Amino acid sequence: MRELTVRHETWPLARIFTISRGSRSASEVVVATIRQDGAIGRGECVPYPRYGETVEGVIAALQALAPAIAAGLDRAALQRAMPAGAARNALDCALWDLEAKLSGRPVWELAGLPAPGPVITAYTLSLDTAEAMGQAARAESHRPLLKIKLAGQGDLERVAAIHANAPNSRLIVDANEGWTPEQLVPFSAALAGLGVEMIEQPLPTGKDSALAGIVRPVPVCADESCHDAKDVPGLVGRYDFINIKLDKTGGLTEALAVKKAAEAAGLRIMVGCMVGTSLAMAPALLLAHGADIADLDGPLLMARDREHGLTFTGSEIAPAATDLWG
Repeated sequence: MRELTVRHETWPLARIFTISRGSRSASEVVVATIRQDGAIGRGECVPYPRYGETVEGVIAALQALAPAIAAGLDRAALQRAMPAGAARNALDCALWDLEAKLSGRPVWELAGLPAPGPVITAYTLSLDTAEAMGQAARAESHRPLLKIKLAGQGDLERVAAIHANAPNSRLIVDANEGWTPEQLVPFSAALAGLGVEMIEQPLPTGKDSALAGIVRPVPVCADESCHDAKDVPGLVGRYDFINIKLDKTGGLTEALAVKKAAEAAGLRIMVGCMVGTSLAMAPALLLAHGADIADLDGPLLMARDREHGLTFTGSEIAPAATDLWG
């Protein structure tokens, strides 16, 4: 018989993390643990207020499925029993992990994926003044790929300062829906001149039509506008990339479907994350192999990580150990 337990954890960040929607000093995560026949499967999620999620709501949704889990609910049935989002992500990843532990086969093999290798992740620079972000970039200028949080007013000055202080790093930017349609064209042209390779979610969800038919000197990536596979067709012609996050797709099962649909539609792939521990990054690492961009730096932003966490060598992430997940 299976037993589900759910736990809320608070993980302090190494420093205040700011995006266009606000700041935080800790990451609030929820961990689902399923026990069966001496084996333990775990999954971590990060409830996100932008999507109407709370820690309390996610815990309640998970606990409501405890009887179904005990009765043998599998991953296929889970996709029908719970909508995409953080709660389903925790359960889906816990079920993958449990299956791997019970079968003695790694998740990548169960999913028909290639054996994982090391992945280079972007490193995120939190939103701040141009001067402060330039200083932060100088400290991280050894990293091959920097992701810059933006907000609208003052963004070109921020990126110019970072480019000057980390001239050898590749740059991508994330506006987190913080631009207006009027800012899009001039900002894009200016950022192209500063070497920026991708702009993530510049406009609010629902204003994607402004991206259709315009010249995009820098490729544009859908984040908040893309949750699961059914969103993909509406992004074609408006975006060049999609950012796949397990907390949006509701787990690895749907994330694999999103990646397949996006590739078939000619969209490039970014694999991202919320700010979580290595337990949240481990399943996303399997998606990141073959992706154009990986942004799985959550543990690098933490004051500490969980036991058996991922091994980072600079910005390179080694494949997850089975003690952690999968």
